[in-house]
Amino acid sequence: MKCPYCGFAESKVIDSRPVEESSSIRRRRECLKCNKRFTTYETLETISLVVIKRDQSRQPYDRNKVLGGLMRACEKRPVSLVQMEAVADDIESELYQSMLREVESNTIGEKIMERLRKLDEVAYVRFASVYKRFNDIETFMDELNELKKNK
Repeated sequence: MKCPYCGFAESKVIDSRPVEESSSIRRRRECLKCNKRFTTYETLETISLVVIKRDQSRQPYDRNKVLGGLMRACEKRPVSLVQMEAVADDIESELYQSMLREVESNTIGEKIMERLRKLDEVAYVRFASVYKRFNDIETFMDELNELKKNK
């Protein structure tokens, strides 16, 4: 780390602590040449994730859209906000760990359905009916029968 006072390239860390409510670390440093102290903040660099929609358009990944879909599916169901946020966090973590810069929206939808199936079957069917674009009662019944068969 370059010293902001003399420009020397080497310094030593005197103190290091996490910044409250953030994924940053605050470090107090001392220049090895001029002995002046300065503070730096270290943050984790995340890759930007782009979602490829069904129409092949691209937009930045938005965790709030995942959480919004979960909240609509789980409306008036015995699923807490904490559980929904845990699902959203789990999916987001999995996406970033894949190290892909682009992900198709259907991949995200499948991950949501996989977790909703375990969490609440009614919420799963609600989400699936929108996600899979059920056009008639037959496709809806096929999905219910599949769910029943796997139970």
